[in-house]
Amino acid sequence: MKAVRPQVVAHRGASHENAEHTLRAYVAALDAGAEGLECDVRLTADGHLVCVHDRDLRRTSSSRTLVSNSELADLDALDFHSWKNPWADLDDEAPGPDERLDRVLTLRTLLETVADYDRRVEIAIETKHPTRYSGLVERRLVEQLRHFGWDRAGSPVRVMSFSRIALQRVERLAPDLRLVMLIEHARHWPMLRRLIGPDWLVGPGIKELAEHPRLGPRITAAGHGMHVWTVNTEAHLDLCLELGVQAVITDRPAYVLDLLDHRDGVAG
Repeated sequence: MKAVRPQVVAHRGASHENAEHTLRAYVAALDAGAEGLECDVRLTADGHLVCVHDRDLRRTSSSRTLVSNSELADLDALDFHSWKNPWADLDDEAPGPDERLDRVLTLRTLLETVADYDRRVEIAIETKHPTRYSGLVERRLVEQLRHFGWDRAGSPVRVMSFSRIALQRVERLAPDLRLVMLIEHARHWPMLRRLIGPDWLVGPGIKELAEHPRLGPRITAAGHGMHVWTVNTEAHLDLCLELGVQAVITDRPAYVLDLLDHRDGVAG
């Protein structure tokens, strides 16, 4: 039987080649044909949701600043691009910095980009915890989604978190949104399966699925679809196809799409 083709979701954009969570990375993912985009969100001191993974900015902007202590204008003054290619000045073919594409990215801008795109693109939004703002993150997120009419059934958005409590907050605020319970360790599944909603999706890491062969079948046997992170190799994609996962989250959307297209061509 032919494996079901999973949705290809760009992890922090096309982040293998581009600085993660920049508009440049997301535009590259869309140009490659990604069917979904993934982002992490954190709340600034003045109440803006920004697409940043780490609690501080040492890795992506060479600043020790905490996102939660910074206002949007402070982040807007930082360089979120150069860390990815520190030798760009010596590369005549490297794209120059673009203030629109390479600055800190707000969730609002990413949502607007998707809303204006000429085909349906889904967005997987991960709320990061623990954070000093606790449930305010989810409230602000649902407020933004409501502005786009994306807080109801049929929304292109799904909300993900490693925090079950965070997802339960979203469920109370927007009961029709799809939710993804992320799993960091296979040993957590026996407990989580008793606590999460029956229609929640489950997001295990690909390394856990590979190292614990019974994890994937146990998740599907419990009636949950899987959205798997972070799938960057052919072997890992093959494992996802064997398990029948619904979505693969990847740093390399163009590469994974090419692999899937090749398989479709061979099967056809």
